[in-house]
Amino acid sequence: MDRRKSSTATVEPPMKANEASSSSDSQELKSSNVDDGGGGDPAPISNLGSKLSGSGGGSFSRVNTTPPAIMRFDILEPVPSEVKLERSRTDKQRHNVVLAEDAAQIYDEKITVQQKLKLLKRIATVKHDGTVEFEVPGDVGPQTVGIGQDNVYSELDDEPLDATELQYIPPMQIVMLIVGTRGDVQPFVAIGKRLQDYGHRVRLATHSNFKEFVLTAGLEFYPLGGDPKVLAEYMVKNKGFLPSGPSEIPIQRNQMKEIINSLLPACKEPDIDSGIPFKADAIIANPPAYGHTHVAEALKVPIHIFFTMPWTPTSEFPHPLSRVKQSSGYRLSYQIVDSLIWLGIRDMINDVRKKKLKLRPVSYLSGQQVSESDIPHGYIWSPHLVPKPKDWGNKVDVVGFCFLDLATNYEPPESLKNWLNAGPKPIYIGFGSLPVQDPEKMTQIIVQALEKTKQRGIINKGWGGLGNLAEPKDFVYLLDNCPHDWLFLQCSAVVHHGGAGTTAAGLKAACPTTIVPFFGDQPFWGERVHARGVGPPPIPVDQFSLQKLVDAIRFMLDPKVKENAVELARAMENENGINGAVKAFFKHLPRKILEPEPKLADSSFFSIRGCFGCS
Repeated sequence: MDRRKSSTATVEPPMKANEASSSSDSQELKSSNVDDGGGGDPAPISNLGSKLSGSGGGSFSRVNTTPPAIMRFDILEPVPSEVKLERSRTDKQRHNVVLAEDAAQIYDEKITVQQKLKLLKRIATVKHDGTVEFEVPGDVGPQTVGIGQDNVYSELDDEPLDATELQYIPPMQIVMLIVGTRGDVQPFVAIGKRLQDYGHRVRLATHSNFKEFVLTAGLEFYPLGGDPKVLAEYMVKNKGFLPSGPSEIPIQRNQMKEIINSLLPACKEPDIDSGIPFKADAIIANPPAYGHTHVAEALKVPIHIFFTMPWTPTSEFPHPLSRVKQSSGYRLSYQIVDSLIWLGIRDMINDVRKKKLKLRPVSYLSGQQVSESDIPHGYIWSPHLVPKPKDWGNKVDVVGFCFLDLATNYEPPESLKNWLNAGPKPIYIGFGSLPVQDPEKMTQIIVQALEKTKQRGIINKGWGGLGNLAEPKDFVYLLDNCPHDWLFLQCSAVVHHGGAGTTAAGLKAACPTTIVPFFGDQPFWGERVHARGVGPPPIPVDQFSLQKLVDAIRFMLDPKVKENAVELARAMENENGINGAVKAFFKHLPRKILEPEPKLADSSFFSIRGCFGCS
């Protein structure tokens, strides 16, 4: 096969937005990025050479949403030096090519972990700017890139769950293992509250930072390890997830280890404050809670994974944390990202399996780990924005966006109410907890763009430090914090980073949307918004300029775009992602759970753990 007939597939690290435009007349900004829950990052692979000589070689860096886990080759089987993955010194360096036979080996259970590790290191090249590239030959089709029928979910009709059946499900103790920032936690608070409405006991296990948020919502709380603020500081310092030096590696691995080690106690330890006993009958988790499936295996309880971005392989679009241009590489991108994650956490997972879970160690790449294709997945987005792919079967649901009502009890300050009443609806511009390197310059661009388009604007200062004006502007309001579900209803359009929750809130409010992605899944949502006709093409933060923002605002002011936004909002009105998530969860429980059971006289809480098998 001719290796020269190829197209490039690029996996970009989340902290590196698309390369800045070379236009001399554009004012562009570089970013220091912190995830606020809108997404995650890819798994770049790197040999940092002498830079990490004190840590035993190269490293994988992997985070989904938050937190990153430093992926180290030195903790895996030793690899001959001749297959070390080198960081390319120029963007013009030849890219490695993924041949059909190479891709097929990633799926081959007969190939050892050692061989697959060599393969992954051979087919990927890390550019100087941190991007990971591989090439798929142009004449290769999906069926030859490791995508046989065995790897595609069969298309089956979803078996509906009648609402009346929910009344017959015995009360369960359900633990939610959620890792990330507030934007990641919030949808699960909404789902947990609905599960409580059906009589189930719900414990939301997440970082201590969110204890008050969870308890105020009426759910039980249990602390997981890891500190989102520490993880965020790392991202800002490193402009991504590749460590700036050996000293950074222990910080990230310790964070990841704390999370993994805290999962089992979260499922079975008494409430820390009240001392009330707890034993999980079922687990709900998001993918960043690495180790969730292993804990479920040890406890012999079912697990259901929910997430705000695609995590199940499909041939319809690539993994959101990758940049794969050729459709034949879409499904392969999921396998590569997933494999890189496992290589980075394998030692920690197997340490927990042996010492705490009393399970045998597993080797995912050799097919010994339980396949996640057997675990039900629910995706928290509107099918009117991203329809369910045709190659996702009945164990995968797209349930709709899950909104937590925060507007009902919100009372805006008088100054904001007066400013809103003083003129036409404004444009919202804010990037949450994603700071930029030059907030003054970005603020200047925003103000100038509002002036040029004759629009009023609300600037959310956030962690980025936006809004430092030399003198007040009557057409600009500076905002500290406000529930999006209230605020966006007061706006004509929105400009933001493209976190899944923020994107959902804007679309629900029928706001034309411009997304300025910083990293992770944010470019994915930017592309989906544009494809749906409710916003302009996304503006990568490194390409943010006065002219591009002016063009984006004018695009959003087009009556046709507003019409599309209203149409999408009306379609979303008929969705109820919270109910959809709860029904999906119950639908995939073992069928025996859905049958009426005789009451136990000696317990007010009916335990059904004995009915479950491992998912």
